[in-house]
Amino acid sequence: MTAPDTAPHLPRFTAAAVQAAPVYLDPAATVDKAVALIHEAAGHGASLVVFPEVFVPGYPYWNWTMNPVQGSPWYERLYRASVDVPGPYVDTLRAAARQAGVVLVIGVNERGRHSLGVLYNTLLIIGSDGELLGVHRKLVPTWAEKLTWTPGDGSSLKVHRTAVGPLGALACGENTNPLARFTLLAQGELVHAASYIALPVAPEDYDMAEAIALRAATHCFEGKVFTVVSCSTISPGIVDVIAGDDQQLRKQLGRPRSALSGIFGPDGRPVGEPLVDEEGIVYAEIDLGRCIRPKQMHDIVGHYNRFDIFRLQVDDRPLRPLLLPEEES
Repeated sequence: MTAPDTAPHLPRFTAAAVQAAPVYLDPAATVDKAVALIHEAAGHGASLVVFPEVFVPGYPYWNWTMNPVQGSPWYERLYRASVDVPGPYVDTLRAAARQAGVVLVIGVNERGRHSLGVLYNTLLIIGSDGELLGVHRKLVPTWAEKLTWTPGDGSSLKVHRTAVGPLGALACGENTNPLARFTLLAQGELVHAASYIALPVAPEDYDMAEAIALRAATHCFEGKVFTVVSCSTISPGIVDVIAGDDQQLRKQLGRPRSALSGIFGPDGRPVGEPLVDEEGIVYAEIDLGRCIRPKQMHDIVGHYNRFDIFRLQVDDRPLRPLLLPEEES
């Protein structure tokens, strides 16, 4: 007797979007803060916890407020405070995810192993069993960020099978890249983690909170998926470190609507109220079954595409600075 076909398992779970500031340029204290927030979110029933971009140990705001020569000592300070992958800070985060039983996405500044001084903007994807599932390096540092980070490659542009469903993740401006987003959707992504930093140093006519919400809604509506958005905040400690006695810069760093975190559904609308600027955790219930019906109207990785006309080719090979002859085969 043939067993009946069964529909795919579509989890229902609580997601948590963390909006918080790091303990700036202090990786040990920032990881401790992250661990406490992981357990707090798990205590509220969260099965997925998403943290901001480069949460450990923070974002290089000096790239926007200083010239490159002035910022160079800060680059070295950031490098010395950054994270090795694998390494002890990653082990601590893996242990916290395992103890709390949550899938974890968190941004770190990652030191490159092949060259002293190389830094990557990296998202760690950690399973609820503590396994390091993915290490995604931001493909293109945005604007002034090119003074700090080396670009990643296509090898980490993956969707991971997790306890909360097929999960993909992108950092900040990558969520504006339609081809990167399509690559994840075409691998069956249903849950998208989008990690950001607060950007009070953006141009005057740029509303960061609005831009984040627009990107999340776009990906959700186009792909019929859920997006969990996590953004950092600007703490008084960050203002003190970056601005010092510069009152004009201190005022700029206090600019409102520089951060937004929340959860968005497959119709592009927020699931609950997003959090703007303030520290906190946004919780929402995600039912992946809600992704089915909208696909009948538009499925851009299915019937609503013309693969005989359009074709996306992705080079998913890890890029390496050296390939020895014995490794070429």
